[in-house]
Amino acid sequence: MIKTVFAATAALFASAGAAFAGPYVNVETNAGWTGSEYNGAGTDLHVGYEGALGESASYYVQGGATVLTPDGGESDTVPSGKAGVGVSLTEALGAYGEVSFVGSGDEDLDRGYGAKLGVKYSF
Repeated sequence: MIKTVFAATAALFASAGAAFAGPYVNVETNAGWTGSEYNGAGTDLHVGYEGALGESASYYVQGGATVLTPDGGESDTVPSGKAGVGVSLTEALGAYGEVSFVGSGDEDLDRGYGAKLGVKYSF
């Protein structure tokens, strides 16, 4: 059963600063396959806030819930969140990082954590 929750998600690649700072709402679905077999999806429903860190960096933080929908299984709604930063290294090159967590619908299972680091070069 899908529960009603706040909705949002953030996209932050390496920008020189946010075009605007403030709250946002975003929904993001990530689906997975092994070969041609569909495994299921997780849909983030988050509210967040983003802003500038000086002239060449930006940040975001968001949280809410993720609706887990495994293939052939029952949906479950669990807590989740993300936070990240982006930094302009040059006019064309930036770096970004993100940390995240997704709860488990089973109290006996551990919460999942993730991290992402990357660079982006714009032509």
